[in-house]
Amino acid sequence: MELYPKIETFSRDTIQQFQESKLKELLVYLEKYSPFYQKLFKENLIDINDIKTLEDLQNIPTTSKNDLQQHNHNFFCVPLDKIVDYSTTSGTLGDPVTFGLSDNDLERLAYNEAISFACAGVQKGDVVQMITTIDKRFMAGLAYFLGLRKMGASVVRMGPGIPELQWDSILRYKPKYLITVPSFLLKMIDYAEKHGLDYKNSSVYGAICIGEGLKNQDFTDNILSKKIKEKWGIKLFSTYASTEMSTAFTECEFQIGGHHHPELIITEILDDNGNPVQEGESGELTITTLGVEAIPLLRFKTGDLVKAHYEPCQCGRNTMRLGPVVGRKQQMIKYKGTTLYPPAMNDILNDFNNILCYQIVIQSDEIGLDEIIIKLSTDNEDENCVNDVRDHFRAKLRVSPKIEVLDFEVLSKIVFNPISRKPINFIDLRP
Repeated sequence: MELYPKIETFSRDTIQQFQESKLKELLVYLEKYSPFYQKLFKENLIDINDIKTLEDLQNIPTTSKNDLQQHNHNFFCVPLDKIVDYSTTSGTLGDPVTFGLSDNDLERLAYNEAISFACAGVQKGDVVQMITTIDKRFMAGLAYFLGLRKMGASVVRMGPGIPELQWDSILRYKPKYLITVPSFLLKMIDYAEKHGLDYKNSSVYGAICIGEGLKNQDFTDNILSKKIKEKWGIKLFSTYASTEMSTAFTECEFQIGGHHHPELIITEILDDNGNPVQEGESGELTITTLGVEAIPLLRFKTGDLVKAHYEPCQCGRNTMRLGPVVGRKQQMIKYKGTTLYPPAMNDILNDFNNILCYQIVIQSDEIGLDEIIIKLSTDNEDENCVNDVRDHFRAKLRVSPKIEVLDFEVLSKIVFNPISRKPINFIDLRP
């Protein structure tokens, strides 16, 4: 298997022509097998023969998470007896959305992860410790395992949590890479320091990080990344992916954005009116999956606000790179005239070493305006801590949220809920 697809080194024009041929195949497939897209094409008088270029995609309406939730079954393009794995993703209306994968889809998923891990430097024969769940209908955990197996790496399936067991595995099996939520690395460092483990000289070279941001928009390390690296000088690789895409954008060794795999996905970055943004501007990532058999998606709006980068990378790839997620469109907060997204608040809270855990809660006040409540537990109960946090918010974001201090035992059970795949640091209670 080729872990460095040649298409990624071709010119932008050649990549576009390649994607346009793949798009034509997808449109024929959707018109033949997808009840949802058959109806969409018919209602909007779309002749798929008129869609010849990536620019022509503008003539097709976008697909939303609401569509997926309300018409879940109509997105399936194969009979249910061809589904070999079921996964779910959280829906915008509360109920989870079901994703089925065929045998071919699992093979595509493995290929995606193999070339993504290779991008981050993982090689055949490396030992990789998965600090992620592979159950609970979580597509990513299965994808990581299949990708590592496909590329010939060895896998230690540890699952999330329990620093003591993680260190036991690291000392036994000498993994070169970890796959983890980055904030958990701070817990591992804390355990190692309290128990006298020589973690700085362990076998771990790098961590492939999921679920939380590591970079600012200019690709400098954010607060969380700095806190980890100040203690433990391992490489941290950012990734971006979702169940709907069945595709990952992973950083290479030069760490200036997650590389696009053009054989797997078409990307558009759209403004609030659904028009492509100018190069260098941020907008909503909208994706079209290529090579998906069971639930292919056409112009699916992810809800994530991102910026694309097009300069060639030193690694030799000419593919577009996705910068860090600015925020989720749905999670935009208007607070006393200021527009905010949770990542900016995470950075402020991660800056405090004495905050043990936190949760940002957004709700509507009695007149329908957004209200921010920061729940936190700290190892320092004095009033200065709360004032320091508030001052930090005023200085950095020009807002002063309500702050509640809770006992660690109470708050940690909410933030680190065992049925969640990552820490629940943000809750939106707005209608």
